[in-house]
Amino acid sequence: MDLLNTLVDKGLRRELPTRDEALAVLAGSDDDLLDVVAAAGKVRRHWFGRRVKLNYLVNLKSGLCPEDCSYCSQRLGSKADILKYTWLKPEEAAAAADAGVAGGAKRVCLVASGRGPTDRDVDRVSRTIAAIKERNQDVEVCACLGLLSEGQAERLREAGADAYNHNLNTSEATYGDITTTHTYADRVETVRQAQAAGLSACSGLIAGMGESDEDLVDVVFALRALDPDSVPVNFLIPFEGTPLAKEWNLTPQRCLRILAMVRFVCPDVEVRLAGGREVHLRSLQPLALHLANSIFLGDYLTSEGQAGKADLEMIADAGFEVEGAGERTLPEHRSDAPAGGCGGHGDGGRGPCGGAGGDGATEGTGACGGVPTAGRARTDLVAVRRRGAGTELPPNA
Repeated sequence: MDLLNTLVDKGLRRELPTRDEALAVLAGSDDDLLDVVAAAGKVRRHWFGRRVKLNYLVNLKSGLCPEDCSYCSQRLGSKADILKYTWLKPEEAAAAADAGVAGGAKRVCLVASGRGPTDRDVDRVSRTIAAIKERNQDVEVCACLGLLSEGQAERLREAGADAYNHNLNTSEATYGDITTTHTYADRVETVRQAQAAGLSACSGLIAGMGESDEDLVDVVFALRALDPDSVPVNFLIPFEGTPLAKEWNLTPQRCLRILAMVRFVCPDVEVRLAGGREVHLRSLQPLALHLANSIFLGDYLTSEGQAGKADLEMIADAGFEVEGAGERTLPEHRSDAPAGGCGGHGDGGRGPCGGAGGDGATEGTGACGGVPTAGRARTDLVAVRRRGAGTELPPNA
């Protein structure tokens, strides 16, 4: 309990834990798991109360990506049986976004597969942003288009984008084992470009790719130093037809410890429960709301998520409330800071201020049944998206 009391005190002061403290959160016994959740929950409630921000993904262009990210169903050489389509028209994307906003989403995340956008792609996305904001004036729009070239972040900001997502995904030391067609440094540079352009930065990680506790702490500490406003925590969905199809090594307890560690390291940041929550947390999803203050509503990019209605019921049953459009997400010291800046961390040994996981979230899924077995692909747990954007069927929101 001394460790947890220390972590709570540091979280309330926005002070960075030591690496050993962060590692201890991951390495603890399941006997004290509820104590860990309760401690991290105090930090979460201090900065965010009982609000849960809802986000909604729109996959603007699905599949056929030239990058070789091992975790991704849209990667080069993927044999995953996912939807494949080229760019949605602005009005199609706006109609898809409407469903999420109607379900309570405060932010719409526009994602497109590929290494990065061409200038023509930026024009296309700019028209899509305009179409969405014409129909939903107050909605936040986050773009996730891969690696940015010079001037593109500024153009997206001018078009009305509020944020840009590009995940670090894993530690710098192991990044080359996951992806070879671009580098960890490329990802960091794109996040910095977004911040410099005045966009709110969104950058997170993917857990469950075979990484060590040290790798997880490394990437979360790197995120703390980079200082995005939002940190999505994705749990790998091992799609059949991808190199990581047999990486089933997460348990609900492990996922909760990872989320708690992220909250202690990034206490005043929007921690988003992202892809894979339905598969890996299963019946313990409500406990994760005590750690994360933000989730995706409904389906993900290429896989199905929990029904939007079920998400809303889960939030209410757990004693939380959906964050309203007029409510401020971030604490005042962050939201009042210049865009892309940290808002000040004060004293206490904190890191300096300063993808695409490809996604704004890794794949999530809604098909839950049994406990995964390490080393064996579990296609029964992964439901490929067949509705919503790019189809004739209504979205799940």
